[in-house]
Amino acid sequence: MINKERLINTFIELVKIDSETGDEGQIQSFLKVRFENLGLIVKEDHAQKETGFGANNLICTLPATDNNKDKIYFTSHMDTVTPGKNVKPMIKEDGFIYSDGTTVLGADDKAGLATIFEALHIIKEQQLEHGQIQFVITVGEESGLVGAKALCRTDLDSDYGFAIDSAVPVGHFTVGAPYQMKIDATIYGKKAHASTPSKGKSAINIAAKAISRMNLGQIDDETTANIGRFEGGGPTNVVTDLVRIWAEARSHSEDKINAQTEHMRQTFVEVAQSLGCRAEVSSELSYPGFLVEPNARVYQQAERAAQLIGLEGKAGVAGGGSDGNIINQLGIPTVILGVGYEAIHTTEERIAKQSLYDLVTYILKLIEIA
Repeated sequence: MINKERLINTFIELVKIDSETGDEGQIQSFLKVRFENLGLIVKEDHAQKETGFGANNLICTLPATDNNKDKIYFTSHMDTVTPGKNVKPMIKEDGFIYSDGTTVLGADDKAGLATIFEALHIIKEQQLEHGQIQFVITVGEESGLVGAKALCRTDLDSDYGFAIDSAVPVGHFTVGAPYQMKIDATIYGKKAHASTPSKGKSAINIAAKAISRMNLGQIDDETTANIGRFEGGGPTNVVTDLVRIWAEARSHSEDKINAQTEHMRQTFVEVAQSLGCRAEVSSELSYPGFLVEPNARVYQQAERAAQLIGLEGKAGVAGGGSDGNIINQLGIPTVILGVGYEAIHTTEERIAKQSLYDLVTYILKLIEIA
């Protein structure tokens, strides 16, 4: 039986610990002690050295009491977005937990951490049988999944697993997510005095013409593209000769993400060349996409466990990435569990207490049927 007071207190305690992405040292120390006190074998990896972030990832292993069960894992991240310092959580009469409105709440992803701890308490108290379970707690998820990218495959010993990190309702789960490509462009024009513009080539004008010719926004039902930042310029009496643009593309299709990236690169280059100037464009895959098929065991277990506890068990695809993208690429089939938090990454973020209760029940059922 869930100790609801303990669960809520744990969540409140966690959200009060400052852990903005890149500054995870304080919460990592707290989590490490808490997992060790619950009897898990805790390993720190070398993520801090590799990423420059505030701490290492934690790989926490609960040895099996029944070796006939599947080896499974759960992952949550310890960092939050900004503003995430000095969070003051508030439980309101509507049954939701909020911040005071000056910061995010941090339910993304401290709800995942709190429910993991409550599930472990129940396993210990009720002496529940289970296979080996790993809990992979990452840094820097909110900064492009950098902690997950630093994971070593040999540290992970699971048949499949679940990332507890999605804004859909508890009982829903995500089985697919897109590839994301980061695209950076630098436009080189020719400087001149603004009173003699024909002697120059405006990098701003070149960039604007190129962007106006691009396919952007919702390209098709699988693909999007966006210009995120445009930087350049100076005094109004100078024709600007340098502009930088930061952009992205996403797609559930690897072929389409590559085609969209090439379209954007080629447009920048060709427009610049047509005006006697040049563009340098670089691209980097930020994270890979994935798709878990309905016949996969992890898909079936997520669906079955939800239905066994009276939840919908609905599968869907996401528009963004999570640590599950990276761990799927490492060869461990993973789906993303709905947590039920709302308005994440804003100061209006909130989560229902009932979502926390339901999520613990869901985690325990997944462990039971593994």
